[in-house]
Amino acid sequence: PDPVPLPRLGRGSMGGMQSLALPLGKGPHHVGCADVMVGHTQQGLFLRLFYPCLPQAGAERPLWIPRYEYCGGLADFAHCSRRWCAPLLSVAIGSCKVPVSWNGPFKPCSSGYPLIVFSHGLGAFRTLYSSVCSELASWGFAVAALEHRDHSASVTYFCTVEAGREEWIPYQRVPQGQKEFYFRNKQVHQRAEECVRALRLFEDISSGKSVPNVLHQDFDLSMLKDSIDLTKVAVMGHSFGGVTAVLALVKEPGFRCAVALDAWMFPLENTLYPEVPKPVLFINTEKFQTPESVAKMKRLSSRNSQTKIITVLGSVHQSQTDFTFLTGKLVSRIFGARGTLDPYKGLDITSRATLAFLQRHLNLEEEFDQWDKLLEGIGDSVVPEAPFCRSNL
Repeated sequence: PDPVPLPRLGRGSMGGMQSLALPLGKGPHHVGCADVMVGHTQQGLFLRLFYPCLPQAGAERPLWIPRYEYCGGLADFAHCSRRWCAPLLSVAIGSCKVPVSWNGPFKPCSSGYPLIVFSHGLGAFRTLYSSVCSELASWGFAVAALEHRDHSASVTYFCTVEAGREEWIPYQRVPQGQKEFYFRNKQVHQRAEECVRALRLFEDISSGKSVPNVLHQDFDLSMLKDSIDLTKVAVMGHSFGGVTAVLALVKEPGFRCAVALDAWMFPLENTLYPEVPKPVLFINTEKFQTPESVAKMKRLSSRNSQTKIITVLGSVHQSQTDFTFLTGKLVSRIFGARGTLDPYKGLDITSRATLAFLQRHLNLEEEFDQWDKLLEGIGDSVVPEAPFCRSNL
């Protein structure tokens, strides 16, 4: 089964207009964002970069759902008819914007910002974690939110060499007759390789290589040349992206630690657990995990005392995505997006625990250790370890 159970839409569920109330980052930096596509084949890379930027009067804000095609992809993923659901989603959420500066002027940093490579969950894409990515960027990180091309995104695309031609990559369910583990395991390896390629991209930029952005935006990658600290790199993700982050630690020594939001541990082969060399912070929601998944996390924490597992009470699987910030009944009905915990508080817990963990393992000289207690599961709405609840997987 897909790890995100999606309720059907009933009649009369339009209930008022949708709006997206994504919070501004609480850190000291303004946040900019830009889309970056490298290469003209499926083997290239596509990501949205969130970064500290210079404040700019009247800055444009990017769309949360970047194009209409993504509404069709979400409809497919949610088992809804594309014919009526895509236009409905487009009307409901197509005009929502993210409160960051689109292609805003990069804020130079002589010591370099630490880098986080972020991996999305099943059926998601590069923009659906804008709240957590922009929050981390506001505290002085460059955050590269990938859009995976392993058919796990609800839809994505690449631009071929022919001018203006796009090739779309649809979401793919597990083929009938194929064991889900083998299908997902192949995907998680491709996803982790894409995380490694994202790190290589920043290494190329830092070494002064000219890396053209296929999307020809007003964002020149060479601006990043001396502003990313490649000795301080972490990998992070949600759900399918959480287990992707764990696997990326095995594949790439350059990643010093991983943060796994409600990781779906199922696709990782057992032989890899002894190979995870670096610390992982598992931030689980109350309503998603299975005993099998938690047992896998505990195997990692028993090997590494720096690996931490905490659970955020009152949260559901979608609480760690932007969907939790949508007001209005329609989308929360389709995507089961709300727990009982206030979403802004949930984001605070997630980002503060992440910052405390990153300070510890990337050797940052900030004051993020003020939130160290969260790593032990001490605090309001947080508990250590993982409760075995009946999962809806």
